[in-house]
Amino acid sequence: MKWGEALKAYQHYLKLERGLAQNSIINYSYDIQKLIDYIGTYKLEVSPLTISSLDLQTFIQHIGKSYESRSQARILSGLKGFFAFLRLQNYREDNPLTPIETPKQERKLPDTLSVSEIDKLINQIDLSHPQGERNRAIIETLYGCGLRVSELINLKLSDLFFEEGFIKVTGKGSKQRLIPINNLTVKYINIYKQRERNLIKIQPKHEDFLFLNRRGKQLTRAMIFTITKTLAEKAQLNKNISPHTFRHSFATHLLENGANLRVIQQMLGHESITTTEIYMHLDRTHLKEVVENFHPRR
Repeated sequence: MKWGEALKAYQHYLKLERGLAQNSIINYSYDIQKLIDYIGTYKLEVSPLTISSLDLQTFIQHIGKSYESRSQARILSGLKGFFAFLRLQNYREDNPLTPIETPKQERKLPDTLSVSEIDKLINQIDLSHPQGERNRAIIETLYGCGLRVSELINLKLSDLFFEEGFIKVTGKGSKQRLIPINNLTVKYINIYKQRERNLIKIQPKHEDFLFLNRRGKQLTRAMIFTITKTLAEKAQLNKNISPHTFRHSFATHLLENGANLRVIQQMLGHESITTTEIYMHLDRTHLKEVVENFHPRR
């Protein structure tokens, strides 16, 4: 079995058996492609069925020169899944990555914005611009609902249940969940729909997507990143701002205001509560206030 053949078989498995979204499949494939490129560069005579733990250990040491421990761990995790698949399909009798330990890494806390910083950023939007109302609705939806960028660009008109106060979101692995939507976000989405979206000549097969570009097509991930970066520069925020920053801020502000961690997990669409626990990076002042307000011995 050649590497390209094995990779295609794995992609097919991820799509049909695991039900993963295309973005997730691309990310998994990207990690495996790094190993394939390494093998090609150094002209190693190994196949997916013959590569050894020693070969893979050398590869991990190689990428350690260019990637920090967090990225190394992600690549290693992707490769473990790939070789577990080969073993599951009886192509191999072992997983050569089993004896290799994941590089130790510091848990990096996500960047967040304060409410005033979010307001400052939104105030940079030029509402006289043809896409101004759309951009405001995008930022309000990212922050108001805690969406991933992929969930935002795939949000459809048929997913909006404003009378019930919810939107339906399709997350990782095509799993759907209902997220409450606040009145302010509903207001700005409706303004965008009435003032801008209705004036666009919408292209076939894009009629149901909520957020469109000026050519009437679904927005791309890159466009959302460009919008947020541009606004952050205008607001002169000295932080690494991305669309995910609003998701982090959504979770952090809910937690700081007393929301239950399990509820936040459900709204974010995290499979494991341990993923949500990263938002427990509250300052000591807030923790002190929580104890003083809620502990029976306060």
